[in-house]
This record gives sequence, structure tokens and C-alpha cells, in this order.
Amino acid sequence: MKNKINIYLTEFSINSILRQKSKNIFIIFVFTTLIFLLSSVMFISGSIKSELNTLVDSLPQIIVQKLQAGRHSNIKSSSVDDILQIAGVTRAEARVWGYYYFKNAGVNFSVMGVDMFEPQLTTELEKIVDKVDFHQLEQNSSMIIGRGVKLTMVENYYSDYFNFIISDGSLKQVKIAGVFKSSTNLESNDMILLPKSIALEIFGMDESEATDIVVSVANPVEIPMIRAKLNLLFPDCRIVTNEDLKVSYQNIFDYKSGVFLALFIISLFTFFIIIYDKASGLSSSQKREIGILKAIGWKIDDILKEKFYEGFIISFTSFVLGILFSLFFVFFLQAPLLRDLFIGYSQLKPTFDLPYVMDYQTIFLLFFLTVPIYLSATIIPSWRAATLDADEVMR
Repeated sequence: MKNKINIYLTEFSINSILRQKSKNIFIIFVFTTLIFLLSSVMFISGSIKSELNTLVDSLPQIIVQKLQAGRHSNIKSSSVDDILQIAGVTRAEARVWGYYYFKNAGVNFSVMGVDMFEPQLTTELEKIVDKVDFHQLEQNSSMIIGRGVKLTMVENYYSDYFNFIISDGSLKQVKIAGVFKSSTNLESNDMILLPKSIALEIFGMDESEATDIVVSVANPVEIPMIRAKLNLLFPDCRIVTNEDLKVSYQNIFDYKSGVFLALFIISLFTFFIIIYDKASGLSSSQKREIGILKAIGWKIDDILKEKFYEGFIISFTSFVLGILFSLFFVFFLQAPLLRDLFIGYSQLKPTFDLPYVMDYQTIFLLFFLTVPIYLSATIIPSWRAATLDADEVMR
């Protein structure tokens, strides 16, 4: 029975908070803002990181890109035959893809040429190709597009078709046959899938050319060895592995996370200013209240329980409000302005929705870094005052 919550102490604590309304409202506001900022950045970070990890896992094991004057150039499709001769290589495919800049909206679309008779690079692309007849799309000069591309095109009055400006300056009209969506927004949101022959025409490429060649290996342990063989076979090419892409994405993410670290330090500094103010001592009115409570018969244990309830109500209410505001801000409003800390201010790609990813470990860490510390800063000075005689405290 002793461990149960004392309703009367709780009611007294709430009244005590209301007696110092302005001060406690300010503390709740600062505390809630701190939790809101930190949890918002953590939610954005976790959401984008989850998308990147899912995307990188679906990327090819090895990519062969031809370089000319230090820049990416088209590669001969016939190079696939030479690559297949390497022991350990199970598959090699010539890809036709690239970025198309849509000047009216100021965005880049990712255009991917698809041959339905070739094995696809990812399981997501395989599912899409199985559902769509690309032979029919080729006959009708049509394409399927991601959700972000659809929204951008509709905003610019392209609801049924889109006019590509090809390499000779003429227009290539391609009909919009449908909209697709994959498991990751980063992968599908800005993508256009169309028959390979139409993609070659848009990019002004010959049928014997490809953008790059992707290579699949039976044993992932052999990737470094096969990479070395590819470097010898194609000295004018850049060989990129899936691991290289993971490191590159992580480096970009870590750089963006530096901004979060600065925000985290500033927020914690603000929080500890409040803690220092609380822990440095009680105000005269608070000391007088403790003295009166001792004078009317309250024990030290009762006073500390009341102060615990008071601190817990303030800190836990602030924590819950901060988390709720953060969830609404990030996953409902899509974190305007704050998400730009991670994805940048560039409008070169259609915007994508942050997927809902809840990291409970982060929430618990944030809870234990704030609420117990605030409780300690509330209870310790109260304990010091409660151990003194009532008349001494009230003096």
C-alpha cells in the first residue's frame, strides 16, 4: 500500500505548480521545445537512414562506368560478353538510364530504360515489370512514372503525356500509362520507367551503347578480386561496388549529422542552464512552503514525495508534449525547413514523404537524459531544505 500513488500528494503537487504558474509554464515551454527539437531531428534522421539502407541494399553489387576526360561516358554494350568470361560472375547487364532536367519545375527526373526480356536489377523493379507489359508501352510510346513525378507533371499541365526534348532539339511525346510505387520513396519517387528503345532515343544514344554495366557475383566474398580483374580488363573505367556506395552515403549522412550535433549541444546547454538554476537552490517562497509543511507535521519523506510528484508532472508532461508535437511535425507536416538539414535546399529532385520509422531506443535515451536529471535537480535542493529545522527554513 505504501508504494501506491498518493492522490492527495498528487493534488497538492498540482496546486503547488499552479501557485507558481508563470515560472512553471516557462519551464514546460522550454522543456517541451527542447524535446521537440531533439526528437524531431532524431525522427528525421532515422527515417532517412532507413530509406537509404533499404535503397543501398537493393543496389547492384558492382557497377562498371566508362570515364572519358574524367567524366562519366557511355560504354559499349558488347563489353558485357567480356565481363561474363570472368570466373565468379553470374550476370552482367547493360543499363540505359540517366537524369532528365525538367526546366519548368527545376527538377531532375531519373529515367530508366527497361527491357522486359532481360532479368531486372532489383526485386522491386522485377515486380513492376511483371505487372506491366513494356512491349505494349513500346508500341504505344508510353511510360510509367513514380508518384513524385506524377505530381510534378500535373502541376505543369502534363496529365496524359510528357514532351521530352531529345538531343537534336526536337520533341518526343511519351504517354503516361500509369503510376507505380515501390517500398522506398527515394528509389521510386523521381523515377520514370519506359522501354529501352525510347530511353535510347531520349538520350541520343546508339543501340550499341549503354550508360553503364552492372555485375552480379555468386559469392560476395569474391567481389574485391573480381573488381581487380575488371580494373585490368577495363583500365579506362571506374569500378564501383555496393560497399563503396554504402560508404559514400554514410559519409554524406555523417556530414549532415554534424548539424544535428551542433543543435543537440545547444539544446542540452539550454537544458542544463535550467537544471543549474533548479539545483542551485530554492526560492524564498519555496523554502517557506517547506518550512510550513514541516511545522504542521509533514515528514521529510512526505516532502520529498511531493517534490518528486511536482517535478515528474512537469518533466513528463513536457516530454510527452514534445514527442507528440514532434511526431505530428515530422510525419504529418513532413518537417518543413528542419528536414533540409539532411536533404539540403536543392530542388533538383521531386520531394518525397518521410516514411514512418519509430526508434524506441532513441525515445528511451532522450527520456533518461532529461526527465531523471530534472527530477534530481528538483529533489536534491528540496532534501537540503527539508533536513533543516522548520524555523530555520522559514527565516
